Amino acid sequence: MDLAALGLFVEVARQRSFAAVARERGIDASSISRSIAALEAGLGARLLQRTTRSMELTEAGAHFLARLPALIEEFERIRDEATALRADPAGVIRLTASVAFGQMRLVPLLQRFQESFPLLTLELILTDANLDLVADRIDLAIRLGPSLRADVVATRLLATRYRVVASPAYLARRGRPAAPSDLAAHHCLLLSLPDHRSRWQFRRGEEKSAVAVSGRIVISTVLALRSAAVAGLGPALLADWLVADDLAESRLVDVFPTHDVAAANFDTAAWLLYPSARYLPRKTRGAIEFLRRNLSAPAL
Repeated sequence: MDLAALGLFVEVARQRSFAAVARERGIDASSISRSIAALEAGLGARLLQRTTRSMELTEAGAHFLARLPALIEEFERIRDEATALRADPAGVIRLTASVAFGQMRLVPLLQRFQESFPLLTLELILTDANLDLVADRIDLAIRLGPSLRADVVATRLLATRYRVVASPAYLARRGRPAAPSDLAAHHCLLLSLPDHRSRWQFRRGEEKSAVAVSGRIVISTVLALRSAAVAGLGPALLADWLVADDLAESRLVDVFPTHDVAAANFDTAAWLLYPSARYLPRKTRGAIEFLRRNLSAPAL
């Protein structure tokens, strides 16, 4: 039985759409329809009831779908074991992350990834939407907050420290704040999230404070916020993984280096997520170890 056709059936059954699966896979919807029809012919049973307006599982289809993911997983485990003597993992890894994290931390690692896994194809899906790991066939996801879903495994990948940064030109023009409370005299650059745009948290030792901030520029993406800070438009609250190179090359200055800073929570991190499964393919295990090894600390 064709494993690719079985995988297509699982996706179609979950999304109830040939067209949606075809768009994700970059193939023609008619070829998916033919694969499912061939699968039904081989089984001697109709799996999907299709009309011009809807698609539903038949009783046989529902029973087949309930058992199929475990069978596909077991086949992948057997195939993985059969090729274990091969030096390099092979196949496709679908990895998703936010646009900013992907651009700043993952894209610089692509050449190293290729050299480490010459037989792997990496599909890097950069989006600020939280994709469904199962429905969207995601092998690994990097999120800036852990998942509480029971069907997802979350492991802490990279501790994150936030910093208040400003350009040297801005500080020369407006003066460097001596204390967090001095930010009241500055028009800060604000991220258009409730926790970021009105109050920043500061901590030094046992001393904690919350400082009201305001500004006339509110931006919806952290990449644009970083660019505005580099351009000298004001102080901004940004993650260390985002501004590490700017700090190292003096495009930005850490205004309060002795303080911990946060929008809401001081204990922040990037998390690595993958679907809960009894068996992780060798390619996925390899990618996880690569990310842990190369993202264990911010690039300062």
